Amino acid sequence: MRAIRGSRQDSSALREENAKAPRIPDFGRRIRELFQPYRNRLILTVALVLVTAALTVVPPLLTQQAFDQGLFPKGGPNLSRLLQVVGGMVGIYVVSQLLGVAQTYLTATIGNGVTASLRERLFSRLEEMELGFFTRTRTGVIQSRLANDVGGVANVLSTTVSSVVGNTVTVIAAFVAMFLLSWQLALIAIVLLPLLAVVQRSVGQRRARIATKVQESLSELSAITQEALSVSGILLSKAFTRQRQETARYTAESTRQLQLQVRQEMSGQGFFATVQIFLLIVPAIVYLVAGLLLSNGVAITAGTIVAFTTVQARLTWPLMGLLRVALDLQTSSALFARIFEYLDLKPAIADRADAVPVPPGHAVGRVEFDRVGFAYPGGPGQEPVEILRDVSFSVEPGASVALVGPSGAGKTTIGYLVPRLYDATSGSVRFGGIDVKRLQQESLLSSIGIVSQETYLFHATIRDNLRYAKPDATDEEIRAAAVGANLHETIERFPDGYETVVGERGYRLSGGEKQRIAIARVLLKNPPVVILDEATSALDTMSERVVQEALDAASAGRTTIAIAHRLSTVVDSDEILVVDGGRIVERGTHPELLRLDGLYARLAAEQSAEAEESLSA
Repeated sequence: MRAIRGSRQDSSALREENAKAPRIPDFGRRIRELFQPYRNRLILTVALVLVTAALTVVPPLLTQQAFDQGLFPKGGPNLSRLLQVVGGMVGIYVVSQLLGVAQTYLTATIGNGVTASLRERLFSRLEEMELGFFTRTRTGVIQSRLANDVGGVANVLSTTVSSVVGNTVTVIAAFVAMFLLSWQLALIAIVLLPLLAVVQRSVGQRRARIATKVQESLSELSAITQEALSVSGILLSKAFTRQRQETARYTAESTRQLQLQVRQEMSGQGFFATVQIFLLIVPAIVYLVAGLLLSNGVAITAGTIVAFTTVQARLTWPLMGLLRVALDLQTSSALFARIFEYLDLKPAIADRADAVPVPPGHAVGRVEFDRVGFAYPGGPGQEPVEILRDVSFSVEPGASVALVGPSGAGKTTIGYLVPRLYDATSGSVRFGGIDVKRLQQESLLSSIGIVSQETYLFHATIRDNLRYAKPDATDEEIRAAAVGANLHETIERFPDGYETVVGERGYRLSGGEKQRIAIARVLLKNPPVVILDEATSALDTMSERVVQEALDAASAGRTTIAIAHRLSTVVDSDEILVVDGGRIVERGTHPELLRLDGLYARLAAEQSAEAEESLSA
């Protein structure tokens, strides 16, 4: 229930955030920037659209000639002239369709290209974000931005250019043709346009607000799906028989999504129905007005009336298209706002302008903490949460240090400060004698190997998962790493060997096998510094022994920082630091700390008693 309450709080915060979304600074400029790489294609598309739209004006004028010069001229039908006019009309229709095909190809490549670029930029920006961003944000919400929000603007991006330019030119050309045919009749068609524009703007604003709520709901659906249908989520729901509740949670949000989608579809339908009625009854009004004009001596030919109503009929779809595009643009502003919100994120941890790569040399493996403090940012109106205070120690190249202490003492945070997964809020963390804030992140991370408690594996083969650490690794290097991680013989027992697919997050493997794959990755990477974050705490005694041998191989000759729960795994460390309440309260070797008879000695005694009790049971 706590997780559900947390998700509701997240959704509430997201709704508050999205309430501001449609107001985007420099919205027009930023949209234009998206199309900048396609400028030449865009110009060609506009040219084709202009030509195609201009051609639409000609057939109605030819219709007038077909009636007045070909069918009903003085002296009887003129078949020669009629044949010329009909041939011209056919030629224009063929050319228009060919231009339409080329125009569709260009708009498809431009729209989909912009969409792909937008998605790639968004993914790249998210990859740059610090670890803290992902601990604060639900994965499903992030996935929704990439899939639903970008997908939502894809259609707008694909059709906007051709629709706006083509329909605008067609509407203008149609009005020009109507005025050329009869300015009196043309006034009928334009009298209500200002009112339509005002109503359309109001409808568009309402749809934009609904669109924001639709995307919120889609984010929540994505988050629920990601949480409930992952392997871990399924195991949890089955273990506690919560499948019905999870289904009910999804159904409730799906129902809300349905209601919002219907509201979005129906908003403005009355407006469009009114526009359609107006445009459909105009021909009848034209006939009536034409009759009045003729009865008052105004000369209007039958060809003029037919041509005018033809033009007016062709005006219906372009005008409706413009109104719909205007509504789509207003609606998509909410989606663009959510996308730009993520594109505008600034990583809290970024390279300085003068950042340097890790310099080669004998000091690369030296790690130093000098009066380091760290605090997590508090929530709105809350004070930062202090985790570490005045932490100082150093590890020489090739040496090993262990961090032990109660849960929540700050051990993992200390380990994560070295590769700058978090940034110290005070003091200095130095790597190879240089403050990590002055080093390029990519270079720093390349020099550090991390084996965490939970190994993440891709739904791929064992070989591919190992090669993630070194994409150009040879099969011999992969085998050597597996041998070093005490894993090769295990892999050979699988029917498919190194081609065995591990399943989502490695669920086809045991915990010890997954951990050894993580260790083999580090051996392939071959960094000078290794951080072991509770790498054996979740394993049974037998698996722990096998993995510990692999860890010893991974640590050999490297600076090692081991974060441990089980003290038996770190008794041989060069130095053991006991962390409690964010401070180092004891330090020394295993024998020295036992002689102190402090916190370490108590932890050792407790674990020894637990081990004896487990054996006796």
